[in-house]
Amino acid sequence: MIQRCTRFGNCKLVQSFRAGSSSSPSSSSKIGDYHRFASQASSSLQQVLEPSTYSDDENPDVDWDNLGFCMMRTDYMYMTKCTKGECFEQGQLSRYGNIELSPAAGVLNYGQGLFEGTKAYRSEDGRLLLFRPEQNAIRMKMGAERMCMPSPSIDQFVDAVKQTAIANKRWIPPTGKGSLYLRPLLMGSGQILGLGAAPEYIFLIYVSPVGNYFKEGFAPLNLYVEEEFDRASRGGTGGVKSVTNYAPGLKALTRAKSRGFSDVLYLDSVNKKFIEEVSSCNIFILKGNVISSPAANGTILEGVTRKSIIDIAREHGYQVEERVITIDELIDADEVFCTGTAVGVAPVGSVTYKGQR
Repeated sequence: MIQRCTRFGNCKLVQSFRAGSSSSPSSSSKIGDYHRFASQASSSLQQVLEPSTYSDDENPDVDWDNLGFCMMRTDYMYMTKCTKGECFEQGQLSRYGNIELSPAAGVLNYGQGLFEGTKAYRSEDGRLLLFRPEQNAIRMKMGAERMCMPSPSIDQFVDAVKQTAIANKRWIPPTGKGSLYLRPLLMGSGQILGLGAAPEYIFLIYVSPVGNYFKEGFAPLNLYVEEEFDRASRGGTGGVKSVTNYAPGLKALTRAKSRGFSDVLYLDSVNKKFIEEVSSCNIFILKGNVISSPAANGTILEGVTRKSIIDIAREHGYQVEERVITIDELIDADEVFCTGTAVGVAPVGSVTYKGQR
């Protein structure tokens, strides 16, 4: 059985796909049940050409107690292609490995690419859980439209995620030891010399088992408020998960980490006084019974975990506000925390602004 895990805390946000269930599917469980995806994965695996040097049921040699957030070579990846103006063909699984790209590929020359991130977990009773993959599919479609790319349908995206997770199930850590991080990529792979949309596209998914994103583990984060560099500007691509959004932040992040900080908190590019997001996650503040997060106005990525926290907080009786938040409000907050697929929910212990912690 594989579940789409949409549960956080005690909130009833779980949709389950039980093998052989006779219940009629709800609109949120229309993707299908475990057997269909297991069958698809098995069929696709039969097409893999490279022989395996191990059993796919063999436990990998991994120290599950010391997982960090780094790439670990796994078994299979998923890939499909399409040409401009057409739909993606049915993809297939293949052994994880390098892919071939033209030096003139649109993604290499003009940054025409998007990525997503979602996770698979192992429950205490052995089931495999996915965290709201349809939300990642929707976000990829929105990002693809902004970046002038075709995108897989929501059903195709979720199918691909499930097939990839099942094919790499031996890499899903034991309960409580971590998760299997799935990285869907959409890129302009076709050759393009002049500035324009690529003529061909690749959609692929690879995976890696991961533990905590931050080296601090579950310890509170120490954030540095960045005043020199911007993460995004109005009218740009800050609201989508473009591959071009991240490398420009490396300078600020590297500098902050060299000074002992966990991550960088960015301010808005116009007024330099409203908080936006951390380089790797969204941010929330709590004051009394009010939970606030910067409004998604095109410069902030609408995280799937962020959306989940907002829904859960409201169910638990909190007043939730999505609005502009000044840096002074953050400093005066009762609590501050970050959310994201990679980081989960991470408490913030300190914020350093203008040299004051």
